[in-house]
Amino acid sequence: MSELKRTPLYEVYAEYGAKTIDFGGWDLPVQFSSIKEEHEAVRTKAGLFDVSHMGEIEVKGPESLAFLQKMMTNDVSKLKDGGAQYTAMCYENGGTVDDLIVYKKADDDYLLVVNAANIQKDYEWLNENLTEKCELNNISSNIAQLALQGPKAEKVLQKLAPKHNLHEIGFFKFKENVELNGVPALVSRTGYTGEDGFEIYCSSNDAVELWKEILTAGKEEGVLPIGLGARDTLRFEANLALYGQELSADITPIEAGIGFAVNINKTEDFIGKSVLKDQKENGAPRKLAGIEMIDRGIPRHGYPVYAGSELIGEVTTGTQSPTLKKNVGLALVKKEFAELGTEVEVEIRSKHLKAKVVPTPFYKRPRN
Repeated sequence: MSELKRTPLYEVYAEYGAKTIDFGGWDLPVQFSSIKEEHEAVRTKAGLFDVSHMGEIEVKGPESLAFLQKMMTNDVSKLKDGGAQYTAMCYENGGTVDDLIVYKKADDDYLLVVNAANIQKDYEWLNENLTEKCELNNISSNIAQLALQGPKAEKVLQKLAPKHNLHEIGFFKFKENVELNGVPALVSRTGYTGEDGFEIYCSSNDAVELWKEILTAGKEEGVLPIGLGARDTLRFEANLALYGQELSADITPIEAGIGFAVNINKTEDFIGKSVLKDQKENGAPRKLAGIEMIDRGIPRHGYPVYAGSELIGEVTTGTQSPTLKKNVGLALVKKEFAELGTEVEVEIRSKHLKAKVVPTPFYKRPRN
C-alpha cells in the first residue's frame, strides 16, 4: 500500500487535536473537536481549513485564452485581471473531467485550482489537448492553500493585513502579494462553505506560520480549525458539488445542476459542447434533486432511490443537516421524478423509506 500524501501542515495537526483519515490518498484531518461544533463555528463565527491538498496548475503564454476556451465549459474571455471563475472540463460525451476555478492574473497568465484527487489526471488531460502556444506548470507541491470561512472571516484576516483593505476584494475576485503578517499570499474571496470568506494561497514553507497566525488572530472571535467532516456538511447544505459524488466522468455538469458554469453561447468550440448544448436546450435525462426524508433514516452516498418498484437513481450525498436538523440528501434521478413535492423512496438497510423532493440549496446565508 502506497504511503499517504501529507500537506505542509501535517506536522502541526496533533497540536490542535486532529483526527486524521485517508482522503483520496491524503492523510487529512476529518475533525479537530467535533464535526457539529466546527460546522456551527463556520456558520456563526469563522473556521480555518487546510486545503493544501488541492492542486494548482499554471497556464502561461500568448495563446493561454484560446487554449482555456477550448478546454473549459465557461466563457473565460469574460474574466478581467484579478477575477476568478467557476467552470468545468468535460470529455466529448459531456462527462466531467473536473470542476475547478480559473484565476486570471494577466492575458498570458492564469492559475487553475483543481481537485486533489484529479491533479495528475487534469494535468495529463490538459497536456494531451495542448496545441496552442502556452505552457503548463503543475506547481501544486510548492503551494499551500488555507481557507478562512464564516461571517467573521474578513474581520479576523484584516488584523494580519494592515497594508491592505480586504473589503475591496469582491466575490470571486482576488489580490496578489497581500502581506499577511509579512507572509506574501494570493487572497481570493471564494470558498466551499456557503459563507463569506477567503481562500489564501502561499508558499508551502509559510503554511505553518500563517496557520498559527490566523488562529491566534481569530481566538477572540472564536475561530476554530476545521476538518473535512464539517467541510463536507457545509458545502452540502449550500448545494456545492463534490467531484466523485455529484460530478464524475459519467455525470455531466448539466445533470449535476452546475449548468450556470456551462456557456453554450460562447463562439469557441469546447470539448463536450455539442452534448451539453443539447442537454441545456432539451433537458438532461437525469437531474440532481434535493430530498428530505419523511420516514426516519439518513440517506447516504450510493443508496438507491425508487419510485414504487422502479429504480430511478441514487443518492450522491446525504446526512443529517447540522443547521436544519433534518435528514436530507442530494440524489441524481430520472428527470421526470425531480419535480418539487414528488414522493420517492430511499433504500436504507433493505427497507424502502419515504422521502420527498425539496428545493435546494438547503441553506442560504443571511444577507446583511
